[in-house]
Amino acid sequence: MDYGARSMTAPLRRVLVRPPQDADASRWQEYGWRAAPDLAAARAEHEALRRILEDAGAEVIVAEGEAGNPDAIYAYDPVLVGERGAVLLRPGKEGRLGEPDALEADLARAGVPIAARIEAPGTIDGGDTLWLDRGTLLVGRGYRTNAAGVEQLQAAFPDAEVLSYDLPHWNGRAEVMHLMSLISPLDDDLALVYPRLAPVRLMELLAERGIEVVEVPDDEFESMGPNVLALGPRRALALEGNDETRRRMEAAGVDVVVYKGDEISRKGDGGPTCLTRPILRAG
Repeated sequence: MDYGARSMTAPLRRVLVRPPQDADASRWQEYGWRAAPDLAAARAEHEALRRILEDAGAEVIVAEGEAGNPDAIYAYDPVLVGERGAVLLRPGKEGRLGEPDALEADLARAGVPIAARIEAPGTIDGGDTLWLDRGTLLVGRGYRTNAAGVEQLQAAFPDAEVLSYDLPHWNGRAEVMHLMSLISPLDDDLALVYPRLAPVRLMELLAERGIEVVEVPDDEFESMGPNVLALGPRRALALEGNDETRRRMEAAGVDVVVYKGDEISRKGDGGPTCLTRPILRAG
């Protein structure tokens, strides 16, 4: 199989990314970015990110996606990939509704069929989804993901246990709060978590499953400390600058690689997980 990623921590074999494009930069205010991206610097950062992924052993699939949409670089949000193929999601941000369909041609070129779609009135942001293990899909219920979307996601993965958790209001609808703003798995028995905002039932589940927690410090939460990408078991890609979070991961036996994301991450509030859509994890 050239696709299937019902894991967050198995070795990353194939991954889809969507680089910054010329038409994106002028719409940064419309999409709620913190500042105008420097396109040349953003491209350089994204190229460096792709080299890290390749050096980790992954085939990097470069997508065209939706033109003129700066959020389209956050390829994790529009699609999930299982053994039956891609599930096209339906983002909860109006400006991103065109992204799933725009990825169809890219997925076809990568040999990934479309297995299902989330339809209105359902909404699901990929950033609200993570596989705790192959049979357990966790979903954050917040302003970008609704109950109808969760119900459809269960139908798309009928053999999985889909567990949903209410997310905090935080700063309201205008500022993204995803489940993966709070937790990133690092191995089958290890997760990076910001527990002060994590749902109680989620913390209880981690304890019940014997999953150890590496806590993100308060002053590194808003700088995307909890958002890291597992390249494999106890191998993580993290945004440069969250030094205490990195130290804590390394103390737990995690090999951490960092990337510079001043343009592609900090200005648009999307970490390494957001910038990547795993197509195949295996091994």
